Amino acid sequence: MARPVRTLAALSALYFTQGLPFGFQALALPVYLRQSGVALTTIGFLSALAAPWIIKPVWGPLVDRYGTRRRWIVPLQGGLALTCAAAALSPPTSHAGMVGLLALVFLMNLFAATQDVAVDGLAVDLLRPEDLGAGNTAQVVGYKVGMLTGGGVLVGLSADIGWRGLFLIMAGLTALALAVTLTVREAPRRPVERETFGDIFRTLSAALVRRENVVLVAFLLTYKLGESMNDTMWKPFLVDAGLGTRFIGWVNGTLGMAASIAGSLAGGWLATVMPLERALWYPAVARLVPLMAQAVVAAVPAGKVAVAVVVVAEHFCGGALTTVVFATMMARTDKRVGASHYTALAAVEVVGKFPGGWISGPVAQAAGYPTTFALGTALSAAFLLVLRRLTARR
Repeated sequence: MARPVRTLAALSALYFTQGLPFGFQALALPVYLRQSGVALTTIGFLSALAAPWIIKPVWGPLVDRYGTRRRWIVPLQGGLALTCAAAALSPPTSHAGMVGLLALVFLMNLFAATQDVAVDGLAVDLLRPEDLGAGNTAQVVGYKVGMLTGGGVLVGLSADIGWRGLFLIMAGLTALALAVTLTVREAPRRPVERETFGDIFRTLSAALVRRENVVLVAFLLTYKLGESMNDTMWKPFLVDAGLGTRFIGWVNGTLGMAASIAGSLAGGWLATVMPLERALWYPAVARLVPLMAQAVVAAVPAGKVAVAVVVVAEHFCGGALTTVVFATMMARTDKRVGASHYTALAAVEVVGKFPGGWISGPVAQAAGYPTTFALGTALSAAFLLVLRRLTARR
């Protein structure tokens, strides 16, 4: 029997709050900094603000060892709301204000990443194999709606509500999600024997070094490498191409994210109607077309319609692939250490995105946008060799 809609809605709301600060960082901050004259190389390193999403496996065992999932989630949501409220008092109108804003964005990521450990553990506890398609759709769509809100809708309204209003609304939405958390009924967990840290680490280590999971880790490290390279430089390219702020915010923050959500729904459908190993191939191959189109658009002067079509196609394919990948990760998670194991896999997935962003700035500075986007496409095509290995082993 499918998981109740109320449970899926609650999980989606929890992921929504985690997407708010990351949406601002990923969708709005690069445009704002480029308009302020910040160098491409510096923008390429903005992803370092998301470092807590990499190191969160360090405290993953704490979530499995102590307390319930809810006892972790509630105070972390409160901390995230307070940090958003503090950002409202740090307008980026000066160098000190900008530094303060970046520090607060880092803290938002710290709270959200830690909360994500507990929420992922809750999802692993609650979702059965037949729920993975719908459950991971709720996860990814909730997170992306949060990104759309924090990086698109609220930023688009910032001319009317101001930066203070933007972050106060983010704080209010996060606080509102606290009520949703209280409606979730936690499932009983299968404990690790004796539940000492040693037992948790041994169980986690055994799960990670299984033959099929070693290939899964290699897959997670490579499947977003080329895409993140293109994504990091796409927004600065639009700025340098002379497209207006309103258009960039609309096409990337709103239209693009809507396409990504539609793609996530399609990916959830694929994960439901066919084996995950087969479902991975469709979006992975289809994604190559819009990535290459980015290189063409950068090389040949193109209008706003062409840019919008490329954005929609790229976000749709990427959204579908992400949902199927997350369902695959959850399907291979050991429920006895659900928070630790899934968090470790999720951190590996995040790590795989960073190198592409880091090298994109120097490459674009030296060789230009078309070469950067073509290289990102080639890396995404090469990753299919790893996908073949992953699906063959099953």
